[in-house]
Amino acid sequence: MSPSTTKLLGTICFIAGFVSILASITIWFFYKTTDTAHAERFGIFVGLWAPTFLILAARLNQARVPILAK
Repeated sequence: MSPSTTKLLGTICFIAGFVSILASITIWFFYKTTDTAHAERFGIFVGLWAPTFLILAARLNQARVPILAK
């Protein structure tokens, strides 16, 4: 994978991580349903995506930087 593609994917994953956090908070507070526990579970489910996206962004960033030989 080219460095520019890796950088773009890393940036997209980084932004997606923060969007996931904001979406989780929004869902938690504003999801209208008769069962409030469903809104909480759905908000937590969406919030669990954030670490995945942020870890993936970090790994893509590491892949972009060449490993220095000792």
